Amino acid sequence: MQLSPIQLLEKYWGHTTFRGSQEAIIEKAMEGRDALVLMPTGGGKSVCYQIPALAQNGLCIVVSPLVALIKDQVNELKRKGIKAMALTGGIPFEELLDLLDNAQFGGFKFLYLSPERLQQEVVQERIREMDVNLIAIDEAHCISEWGHDFRPAYLDCALLRQLAPNAPVMALTATATQKTQDDIVANLELINPFISKDSFKRDNIRFGVYEQEDKPQRLVDLCQKAQGSCIVYVRSRKRSEELAQLLNNKGIKALFFHGGLSAGEKEKRLQAWVHEQASVMVATNAFGMGIDKADVRLVIHYQPPESIEAYYQEAGRAGRDGLPAQAILLLGPDDTQHTLERFKHQLPSIAFIKQVYRNLNNYFQIGYGELPLEVQRFRFLAFCHQYQTGAGITYNALRILDQYGVLRLDEQFSTHSLVRFICPKNELAPYLDTHRAQSGLIQTVLRTYGGIWEYETKVDTYRLSKKLGYSEEKVAAQLTQLAQDGLIEYTAKHRDAEITFLCPREDERTINPFAKIIKTQQQLKMGKLQAMLKYINLKKDCRQQYILQYFGETEPQKCGHCDHCLKEAPVPTDSLAITDQIIAVLSKRKCSSRELINGLPHDPMEILEALKELLAEGKITIGPDNTYECPNSGDTAID
Repeated sequence: MQLSPIQLLEKYWGHTTFRGSQEAIIEKAMEGRDALVLMPTGGGKSVCYQIPALAQNGLCIVVSPLVALIKDQVNELKRKGIKAMALTGGIPFEELLDLLDNAQFGGFKFLYLSPERLQQEVVQERIREMDVNLIAIDEAHCISEWGHDFRPAYLDCALLRQLAPNAPVMALTATATQKTQDDIVANLELINPFISKDSFKRDNIRFGVYEQEDKPQRLVDLCQKAQGSCIVYVRSRKRSEELAQLLNNKGIKALFFHGGLSAGEKEKRLQAWVHEQASVMVATNAFGMGIDKADVRLVIHYQPPESIEAYYQEAGRAGRDGLPAQAILLLGPDDTQHTLERFKHQLPSIAFIKQVYRNLNNYFQIGYGELPLEVQRFRFLAFCHQYQTGAGITYNALRILDQYGVLRLDEQFSTHSLVRFICPKNELAPYLDTHRAQSGLIQTVLRTYGGIWEYETKVDTYRLSKKLGYSEEKVAAQLTQLAQDGLIEYTAKHRDAEITFLCPREDERTINPFAKIIKTQQQLKMGKLQAMLKYINLKKDCRQQYILQYFGETEPQKCGHCDHCLKEAPVPTDSLAITDQIIAVLSKRKCSSRELINGLPHDPMEILEALKELLAEGKITIGPDNTYECPNSGDTAID
């Protein structure tokens, strides 16, 4: 017996009511109607296709560009006891056939695919034979050249209409301008789609941009005052490690998270943060997709993001429980100029992309017209060093070549090893006297990596080898010897990148077919960065109004609590002290913390701290309905 949507929601998600437009979207899907779903981060997009798929016979095909997100969703469905599988890269052909058999005959409800996997003929043929009840295209903005993360392989998603003609198509995204929405409808060939656009407005988040001379100290202050979990977004792996160490040195439990960590280490850190063994996660944009933690009270951007889309998606991870939260962007004196220069410097021109492609072919000694069939081991840093190209811009060029199907780049590599000195410092000099061959490495490591006596530290053996003038293998051998002699703890982590060439070498003719699209995309990215910098440099306009207008949403009312709105708010004349203002309000009526935060022109974290102080002093009380009152006030709470 099939359960109804509301019964499924309660059984698998533990909720008894749908949020926002979820119920209407589910109804349309079960009626067989196409849909375009625009729902902000944390709005519950996945429920919109998962429940109608569960409520009907057959299987749902989900296309997503993010392997990490696919794995998260598949694992979450499995934990609920729902049969789901993923077909991403790196699966041997025989195993792929077995998985497709299971998807077709094994009672599976969800088949997740990367867009590249959909291009395989064997996958297409097997989908024709499957009983598909719904097609979901997640992160659908990727199908549009006007989207902020265009993926050419996504253009083939429309093929699913031919492979499963009776299944409705649901396109979902958290961030899309009107131009992107029109592109999604056209490229996916949606037929009379039901368009659901929940408001992007987040009344419980207070947005603010604050210029700081001493950003590290301001970061410490904010994290110390935060009344719950925090995320600090940075632009580089190195900065995430540095700031996590700074916070730990100040007594704040913090972890760092970036794409260079192993899958196991990422999961370990995520779980530690989710279960509040650490209050702060300092992370690159590798952190966030699929993260289900509703009580994040503070999201800090330590450096400006490159688009409003990216910023709003990351800031939107605050306050998913509906309670007050903050999204703060910290700005140093030269941050906007540095962001613009860095962006331009790392945006590869068509000429540079062609140069990197030629260098790659020469590096692997591939002749004109040849297509090597084997996977190539790739020393990325050695490649950059050999051809004297910057690592950042070279990596971006490789990503573009991957994006447009010239090659496949396996980014799961590491050139770092973990080292910590464990011997007493006074024993180091005698050791060097008797082991002079090791002195160069020891001195270079100590000069290069601060805190290596206190913490397990990532060291880059390739860079050390260049500084020392001998091979990386010799560096590794010397580190091994130091570990055997009891001076250090050493964990070797060496794994090369891998490149698979997908088309024969034809030099410029390989790049020319999509050169114009790349140029248009880069101009679009520059426009998005300019929109982000305009947000940062707003003089007095409401920040939430600006964001909503960017996404085509008209909002006549100012939010009332961003940094600009608070400057315009009248300061109560009875007293300037937060505690006095709180008592003045509570002496007249009961209030929740949210009402106080919305009604007083102060930082919400300071208001929550003041409430804590007043409770400890017995000047106010809190009732079972979570409303505060002065002991002598007898009024009733307001909604």
